[in-house]
Amino acid sequence: MDEDCCSTQLIDGDGAFNVAGIKHFIKTVKLAECGLSYAVVSIMGPQSSGKSTLLNHLFGTNFREMDAFRGRSQTTKGIWLARCADIEPCTIVMDLEGTDGRERGEDDTTFEKQSALFALAVSDIVLINMWCHDIGREQAANKPLLKTVFQVMMRLFSPRKTTLLFVIRDKTKTPLESLEPILREDIQKIWDNVPKPQAHKETALSEFFNVQVVALSSYEEKEEQFKEQVASLRQKFYHSIAPGGLAGDRRGVIPASGFSFSALQIWEVIKENKDLDLPAHKVMVATVRCEEIANEKLAFINADEEWLQLEKAVQHDLVPGFGKKLSAILDKCLSGYDMEVIYFDESVRTSKRQELETKLLQLVNPAYQSMLGHIREKTLNDFKEALDKAIEREGFAVAVDDCTQSFLLKFDKGCEDAAIEQARWDPSKVREKLRRDIDVYVTSVRAAKLSELTTLYEGQLNRALSEPVEALLDAASDDTWPAIRELLQRETKSAISRFSSTLLAFDLDQATVDKMILQVEEYAKSVVESKAKEEAGRVLIRMKDRFSTLFSHDVDSMPRIWTGKEDIKAITKTARSASLKLMSVMTVIRLDDKNDKIENALSVSLMDTSDSGGSSRSIQILDPLASSSWEEVPPTKTLITPVQCRSLWRQFKSETEYTVTQAIEAQAFSQTYPAFLQTNKRNNSMLPPPWAIVAILILGFNEFMTLLRNPLYLVVIFVIFLVGKALWVQLDISGVFSNGALPGLLSLSTRFLPTVMNILKRLADEGQRPAAPEHNRNQELETKRFRNGTHSNSSSNITSSESGIEYSSPPTQ
Repeated sequence: MDEDCCSTQLIDGDGAFNVAGIKHFIKTVKLAECGLSYAVVSIMGPQSSGKSTLLNHLFGTNFREMDAFRGRSQTTKGIWLARCADIEPCTIVMDLEGTDGRERGEDDTTFEKQSALFALAVSDIVLINMWCHDIGREQAANKPLLKTVFQVMMRLFSPRKTTLLFVIRDKTKTPLESLEPILREDIQKIWDNVPKPQAHKETALSEFFNVQVVALSSYEEKEEQFKEQVASLRQKFYHSIAPGGLAGDRRGVIPASGFSFSALQIWEVIKENKDLDLPAHKVMVATVRCEEIANEKLAFINADEEWLQLEKAVQHDLVPGFGKKLSAILDKCLSGYDMEVIYFDESVRTSKRQELETKLLQLVNPAYQSMLGHIREKTLNDFKEALDKAIEREGFAVAVDDCTQSFLLKFDKGCEDAAIEQARWDPSKVREKLRRDIDVYVTSVRAAKLSELTTLYEGQLNRALSEPVEALLDAASDDTWPAIRELLQRETKSAISRFSSTLLAFDLDQATVDKMILQVEEYAKSVVESKAKEEAGRVLIRMKDRFSTLFSHDVDSMPRIWTGKEDIKAITKTARSASLKLMSVMTVIRLDDKNDKIENALSVSLMDTSDSGGSSRSIQILDPLASSSWEEVPPTKTLITPVQCRSLWRQFKSETEYTVTQAIEAQAFSQTYPAFLQTNKRNNSMLPPPWAIVAILILGFNEFMTLLRNPLYLVVIFVIFLVGKALWVQLDISGVFSNGALPGLLSLSTRFLPTVMNILKRLADEGQRPAAPEHNRNQELETKRFRNGTHSNSSSNITSSESGIEYSSPPTQ
């Protein structure tokens, strides 16, 4: 024997108690050290019902099991005891000799009842092993034995709480939820009908027993599933004596050190009791014989060729006339039973006929359910196909109603053809499942259609709003937001009108319609807000573009030539005012018709203070831009905060300051060297002669082939090109030389080194800055702007900092 599951025979087949064996067992498993922290589990049931097999799989014991290939015979004799492996607390299990064994004969059942009574007396948990097909039978599941045991236990022993765990073996497709109430009702009836002592006349069954029911699949036919279920059942025995466990409410526990003596005394008392009754002989014979005949008829139908062919056919497809064919097979079987049992006790033969009919119906029920399943599946598939075609011809709601009524009627006719005369099975559950499947499909189709419609109208709104809003924000005037509001209302109203008309075909409730319309309205607003946020991220570029346009071009949109007659100060102020106007438009989202004082605050704080460097401390304290939010503007509508506006304006001025300085220098130079400037402009417009270009191509052929043979040179040249392109853009070389070569060289000489340092510094900052979702989004916006063609003389980065959004750009001409 394995040491982990030490076992011994507690009582032999003749009823002799093994005193030495149990003492050795207790010493080996160290049971005496457990105190009250142990549990006793026993199992009872018919012979060859798999009790030992169940215990071995459930508790890791090594009880002897029946060899099925050698026939069904007695395996366990007497009562065996073993320790459960790897279960806490210490749990010992008793394997009882099976009842109804032919080895003892039908008259010698005293030991069976004594061993069952002993198990109930000493165990905290009693497993009652029973066949699934025995539920509802009078002589099955040890119910006659329980009748006597209940009565004798109350008379012999003081009440103790024992858990009766009924283990239903070889469970059929009948749900446990249907079997358990029948079993519990039978147990309660046994308890109610058992004569009780006066002290326990009104005692409820729950005072003595805690009844639980589990079901296991067939070990021979579904071994893997059986093992999985047993493993799940094993979990219930961990900490079984803890509150809430299987034996959590047990009473009268004997300390582990006195278990052997207590068990010996209980067995001696049980053996001295001889007044156990047997059922009446006539009823017993009738019961046994009627059950044999019923089993013969059940075996006959299992081998009936007509039934086997019908069962096989219905597994794969619909069988026309299924109900009539199966009804005829069942009627033939029941008629044969009635003829053979006509002379037996009427109550017994009627009871056994009902049991046979129940078993027959259980046997054919899977085929009937398969037939209903095929009918439901075919009806559902036909419904889906018909509905898809009907939706194209008529409205959605009308098509759904017509198809649903038509195909439910078709299903009802199919169920009538499959009905069995001997059974009053109601196909309403399958019909309800079909209806649910239809509703689920209709819901999915409706959701898909509505999603398509919503996406369609949202796409139309997106196309109708995105570009106009972008154009309006780019123009940035006093009428920008009123025009955006008018555009939003007009397009939203038009889209909702068409959307509502389309939704009428779906017959939706008003709440759903309102919700979907609100979704479209919110989407339209989100398009405008998203576009506004996108444009706000480019506000510095827009401001510099507007400043450059107004500063470098006259009222006729012609490029300015600084001849010395222009008022640069006035032009600068006008261009900055226009840029400030653009920033004020981009500051907040104004979809509601409310006036704000943002433009005035920006003008006072930025334009007016530009010439007043010595502002008093009190004015600085009251600075409206010294805040992280705008007055009367919620944060959700804020695109650029006051603090960011100040930082943005400072950055804008620093990056446009050089343009103004260049203009002043160019104006001074043009006044000093007018003739040189004219000659230089003519020279700048000249290209190399054609012969020089041809000579360059011919003489440079060898160098060109060298580059092709050495790709590394191409990489180096490409890197040099990128650096040169970056310097070209940052220094704005084309703009610098637009006023002549000499001013351009003078300008480049002063800007070259700072620009290179600025590029290197920004590259170092980018390498050290941790990645963030907002930064990635801004990079994507910048990349998109680069692809769309950002103004050649401006470049901008938008990064996140503690003070908000930072706008940075190199100086431009």
